[in-house]
Amino acid sequence: MSEFDEKAKDWDSDPQKVDRARRVVEAILGQVCATGRMHVFEYGCGTGLLGFALKPHVAHVTLADSSQAMLAVLRQKIEASGVRSMTPVRLDLSSDPLPESRYDLVCTLMTLHHIPDTDGILRDLSALLRPTGSLCISDLDAEDGSFHGGRSDVHKGFDRADLAASMERAGLRNVRFSTVCEIAKPAGAGTRSFPVFLAVGEKG
Repeated sequence: MSEFDEKAKDWDSDPQKVDRARRVVEAILGQVCATGRMHVFEYGCGTGLLGFALKPHVAHVTLADSSQAMLAVLRQKIEASGVRSMTPVRLDLSSDPLPESRYDLVCTLMTLHHIPDTDGILRDLSALLRPTGSLCISDLDAEDGSFHGGRSDVHKGFDRADLAASMERAGLRNVRFSTVCEIAKPAGAGTRSFPVFLAVGEKG
């Protein structure tokens, strides 16, 4: 069982995660012209907090994750809400083939820093875009490793210039960044804030 399988049942009980997804969607809608005809693909969707916040603004959301437990929670939420415009999919792009469908918007939230091959996943996500599509990546700014307690199996956030270059190598243009929110974590006797950015790039 992965760490995300273990965390799935309690994921939505953290109000900071719910608020973060809402803020990221607000930032996406400020950068991308969402329409009722837009088809969205979210990679690393977890329990679907981002997808549910996007749903009222688009035609359909495909939500992909490698964690069966996260997807089980997501399926329960979709069934309980009666939504017909959301499709959960088990997918791990480190080993599974790229889906055949193409999308107007591809997005991730706090997923990229868990993927070792940044250039590779950005190429895959860019390839999932339609010719006029947009890729939206929301993740941590570069930090000293404190966010994950010094773990060596995750990225220590991202330098914006380096990530912009990676996105451009993946075939994206007009890459721009904005700060969406901050994540507060305990640090000593107080808390420490970690900025979260939204990076947007356009296909073509």
